[in-house]
Amino acid sequence: MSELFKRLCNAFGPSSMEDEVRNIIIDEIKPYATSYRVDKTGNLIVFKKGKKERQSKLLFSAHMDEVGFMVRHIDEDGFIYFGTVGGLDRRVISGKRVVIGENRIPGVISGKAIHIQKPEERGIVPPVEKLFIDIGSISREDTLKYVKIGDLAVFKPNFERFGENKIKSKAIDDRFGCYMLCEMIKQELEYDTYFAFVIMEEEGCRGAMNVAFSEKADQVVVVEGTTAGDIHGSPDSGKACELGKGAVISFMDNGTVYSPEVLKKLISLCEGNNINYQIKNLVAGGNDASAYQRTYYPARVAAVSAPVRYIHSATSVADERDFEEIQKLLMLIASEGIA
Repeated sequence: MSELFKRLCNAFGPSSMEDEVRNIIIDEIKPYATSYRVDKTGNLIVFKKGKKERQSKLLFSAHMDEVGFMVRHIDEDGFIYFGTVGGLDRRVISGKRVVIGENRIPGVISGKAIHIQKPEERGIVPPVEKLFIDIGSISREDTLKYVKIGDLAVFKPNFERFGENKIKSKAIDDRFGCYMLCEMIKQELEYDTYFAFVIMEEEGCRGAMNVAFSEKADQVVVVEGTTAGDIHGSPDSGKACELGKGAVISFMDNGTVYSPEVLKKLISLCEGNNINYQIKNLVAGGNDASAYQRTYYPARVAAVSAPVRYIHSATSVADERDFEEIQKLLMLIASEGIA
């Protein structure tokens, strides 16, 4: 993996504040893109001229935003109470380090220590509204020097390689997809192809809705991270997908039902080109494909995903070998399409 993937994962980009991520992407693709533009809502749309014109318009899409937190109250002692941005499991929040706002103020998410918990509170995951962020200040006035109501926060950057071919980081969902699209734009493509780096997927696929209307693509491939269930104690029936077994192809999720013809086409591309793949065997999660499929200008859609353990947490884990298989599949799709 290149240094680009690390920079993308470490970037600050909660939903509605994707600017830093977008700027990294623009700097990276500018020498290779035929043209690009940023729409009024912040989506980045890129066109790459191929050797030939394509009869139907193909677009690859990845979202720039990540899950995070929003400051909602600062108490008299300077502690910051917050709400979540995107789908966050409260079990993975307490004790984690965060950075807040444009000045990246460091803090730690805290709660009542076990020594002062009542017996009935012990062993219970506290609700988000009872957790707070400590930035080391001594009063509300002190905290307000650095943080204000409405500021957004994300998990502290922590990109790291470990084990065999593994990467641990915040925001692998979906900086992985952004990285894949950047690498595609750098290649010489057989056909004219469009790319969208979209905003606010974690808050209702809002950016993809705008792109669906503006671009009116016939085919859309959403490149995503998806939840992997290959952890100790998980039954085979509960493993949506597994690290190291290749590209994940979805037949259905909570937002989209994918065409059987598209599924067959993707499987054929994989099997005909020795690409490792797996079918996501749970109807779970969702992604921007739902927006592209449901708008006034519906597209034929596919989701090609990387399996990610502990998704939407401070320490998501992915396998570089899966990225290699996905990159091969995406380049074939760029030539063959999905329909």
